Amino acid sequence: MTAKKKCCKDKPRCKKCPVVLKRLSDAGCAERLDLRHYIVDKKLPKKVLKAARAR
Repeated sequence: MTAKKKCCKDKPRCKKCPVVLKRLSDAGCAERLDLRHYIVDKKLPKKVLKAARAR
């Protein structure tokens, strides 16, 4: 998945927001390849995604 260039700071944040992808990476649900590219787990729990978007 490719992150957007800039965070829009909406509530809740969108799924492609760089902040959300960084939070998923810290939680161990995504792997960072380079500055804007991530590999997200196929079986991502809904609660984890919701928590990353809401914080």
